[in-house]
Amino acid sequence: MKKIIFALCVVFIGCKGTSQEKEAPKLDTKKKEQFKVTKTEAEWRKQLTDMQFYVLRKAGTENPGSSELLNNKQKGVYTCAACGTELFKSEHKFDSGTGWPSFDREIKGNVAYDVDYDLGYARTEEHCATCGGHLGHVFNDGPRQTTGKRHCINGAALNFVPEK
Repeated sequence: MKKIIFALCVVFIGCKGTSQEKEAPKLDTKKKEQFKVTKTEAEWRKQLTDMQFYVLRKAGTENPGSSELLNNKQKGVYTCAACGTELFKSEHKFDSGTGWPSFDREIKGNVAYDVDYDLGYARTEEHCATCGGHLGHVFNDGPRQTTGKRHCINGAALNFVPEK
């Protein structure tokens, strides 16, 4: 009987897990929400670098310490690398020691939130409210003297516009 149940599971469920995919799975929320800026996958691929596409459109994660923006101390604004929406101000950036650019708050209305279970537990995922591009995650272990939030953001999802 156990062999029959196992065989049925293999036939109906299959053996392939998400760990065998070459790219991170798309978040279901991107299919449900309508964004102001929408493009086809081919249009996004043409516009973005491979890493930007992987992070922004496939909800991937860059390696810690790999972003040029990690140690950026200039004054200015961080924008979405896909659509240019202003997301974070430099005065809210801090060194979290995690290897990713971190901010204690977003520019209200320009960042949207969802929950993902990619690691087997709930995390608050952040995405651009204009184009739906995946940015990173927000955690409750940020600076207590400000918001207590740590917006842990992939540098590949951002462009930096220096203050004039």
